[in-house]
Amino acid sequence: MGTRLRMLISAVIVASWVLSASDAHYHTHRHHRLEDVALTEETDVRAQRNKRATDDIYALLIADTPDDSTPLPPGGDPSDLPTCLLCVCLTGSVYCEEVDPEMTSVPALPKETNYLYARYNKIKKITVKDFRDVVTLKRIDFTGNIISEIEDGAFAKLTMLEELSLAENQLVKLPMLPAKLVSFNANHNKLRTKGIKSNAFKKLSKLTHLYLAHNELEAVPLIPETVRTLHLQNNNISSMTVDTFCKSNNTYYIRSNMNEIRMDGNPVNLGQYPNSFTCLQSLPIGRYQ
Repeated sequence: MGTRLRMLISAVIVASWVLSASDAHYHTHRHHRLEDVALTEETDVRAQRNKRATDDIYALLIADTPDDSTPLPPGGDPSDLPTCLLCVCLTGSVYCEEVDPEMTSVPALPKETNYLYARYNKIKKITVKDFRDVVTLKRIDFTGNIISEIEDGAFAKLTMLEELSLAENQLVKLPMLPAKLVSFNANHNKLRTKGIKSNAFKKLSKLTHLYLAHNELEAVPLIPETVRTLHLQNNNISSMTVDTFCKSNNTYYIRSNMNEIRMDGNPVNLGQYPNSFTCLQSLPIGRYQ
C-alpha cells in the first residue's frame, strides 16, 4: 500500500512538471513567433518606404533628363543649338572640332572665351557679327573648313588676338588682320597676290610666324621686320627683287630676325637673285639652278 502511494505521488509530480514545461515552451515559442511577425512587418514597412523613395527619385531624374529624341522644329538648323551642347566648353576654351551635325557658321561664344578651336567643320563664311561681343579671344583655329569669304572688319574688335589659323580653306583674299597677331597661318588656300593688300602685314608689329604655303601667290608680299619664320613654298612665285627681303638703298642693312624662309616648290630660280639675300643670315630653301 505504501509503495503504491509513493508511485502515485511520483506520477502526479512528474505529470505536473511535464505540464509546466510544456506550458513554458508554448509561451516561449509564442513569444518568439510574435517577435518574428513584428520584425517581418517592420521590414515590409521599410521596404515599402524605400520603394516609394526610389520611385520618387527616378521620377525626378526622368523629368530632368533632356529628351534626345525630340526632333528639331521644322526647318531648324542644328547650328542653332546652344554652343556648349554642340561643342566642349571648358574655362575660357571652346572646342568645336568635327561637330556632328555639321557646323556651317561660327557658333555663338561665351563672352569670356579666350581660345576657339573650330577645326574640320563646314563653316563657309566669317561675318562682322561673329566676334562682335567676344573681345577676349587670344587664339582662333578654323583649320579644315570651307571658308571662302571673310567680311572686312570681322576681326576688328579682337585686340587681344595673338594666333589665327585659316589653313585648309578656300580663301582668295585676306581681310584686315588684328594688330597684335604673333602667328598667322593661311596655308592651303587659293590666295593670289591681288587678294593680299600691300599693307596687309605692315602694321603687324608683333608678327613672328607667317605661313602662306600652298597657295597661288605670284610674288612675295611685304614682310614685317619682326618675322622669324616665313613659309611660301608651293606657290607661283617666279621672280624677286633686292627689296623683297633687303633694302636696295642700304647695303649695310642686316635682317637679323629672319632665320627660316621656305620657297621650294616655286618656279623662281633663286640663284638668279643673289643680291636679294645679302642681308639674311641664312639662304632661303628653294631652287638655285
